[in-house]
Amino acid sequence: MADSLLARAAAARLDTLAAIFPVVVVTGARQVGKSTLVQSHPALAPYLRVTLDDATTRAEAIAEPDIFAARAGRMIIDEVQRAPDLLLAIKAAVDREAQRVPGHFVLTGSANLLMMKQVADSLAGRAVYLDLGPFTRSELRGDAGTGRWTDLFEHAPAAWRDLLQDKPAQPDDWRAAVSRGGIPVPALRLDSAERAQWFASYISTYLERDLRNLSVVELLGDFRQTMKALALRAGNPVNQSGIARDLGVEQRNISRWIALLETGWLISRLPAYSVNRTSRLMKRPKLYWADSALAMQIAGEAEPRGAHLENYVLSDLLAWSALHAPRPGVFYWRTTDNTEVDFVIEHGNRLLAVEVKTTTRPTPSDWRHLKSFVAEYGDSCHGALLLHAGDETYQVADRVVLAPWWRVL
Repeated sequence: MADSLLARAAAARLDTLAAIFPVVVVTGARQVGKSTLVQSHPALAPYLRVTLDDATTRAEAIAEPDIFAARAGRMIIDEVQRAPDLLLAIKAAVDREAQRVPGHFVLTGSANLLMMKQVADSLAGRAVYLDLGPFTRSELRGDAGTGRWTDLFEHAPAAWRDLLQDKPAQPDDWRAAVSRGGIPVPALRLDSAERAQWFASYISTYLERDLRNLSVVELLGDFRQTMKALALRAGNPVNQSGIARDLGVEQRNISRWIALLETGWLISRLPAYSVNRTSRLMKRPKLYWADSALAMQIAGEAEPRGAHLENYVLSDLLAWSALHAPRPGVFYWRTTDNTEVDFVIEHGNRLLAVEVKTTTRPTPSDWRHLKSFVAEYGDSCHGALLLHAGDETYQVADRVVLAPWWRVL
């Protein structure tokens, strides 16, 4: 099925936000489907659509931003970060309205505009942000959804086995899934050899164009090496001084480059869950990539690792989280004695702990840290889930359930 025909879980959220806020900003990494989402959305069909990827259009937006923002009563503006002054004109247009018009502007951007101070300040109080990530496994199947995280929160762990088996689920090889990733073109249209070529072009475009639009990076070779080092460390706490030492690069450059990668939506830093009771916890964030296949390509890894399956699960979790208000928090948990849980989801006042393993036959050592988390947080912990690569779903301890990853995603 062509990616243009696949519905996105975020479509309903876009409808909700455009009915309330004068400016809706759809943000995410390049090529994840932002333009397709807004341009194919039926409710936005009457809008004037322009893209700042077009040189002539961009020049007009830069030269006369106020006139540009007044072109139509309702506008879709693609890649708005390419003309930052246009945001001030949009702010002025919204402020001139006696009564703010919901959905006046729908903007897309391949940069995290909240991390660009000028942009964030200009739209404060006027814009709402919708994060769009790569396609989820559900979306790639044509189901326009995310993993069954809401269902897990709505049912007690004792009911999860029946819940997860209540409808057909297609078994999948985790290695193939994470190697495909969720960026539409490589995931849906290309074989493995073509995928490698596509990602090489994708990375070059980022380095040669998008990155230069965000900041001046003079040591491009060192920047590439830093990207590879970070990709090889996917799923691990970020140790900037260690990376700087290994590469022979100044730590301040590593710090700045990580921030640039985050602004470009290529990486995300997963914070540690810090509401501890008795244990001393690690505070350093873990680093993941926007897409598991992208991480493999940047690292030059032909075979996926467990960290890539974690990355794949996290992408789904973040897509699910972006659909809610208030937004559920996604963290990891690790104590100084190396007791660790891959993901902790905080939804309302309840916690769900998730561990990801590539084994097909989990053993007690695989779920012992989940038991520790349940014991540590008591009634605050709704349940704990171990995702594995086997076929069986069963409960192994108080509020601890094991399930195939493909039944949840």
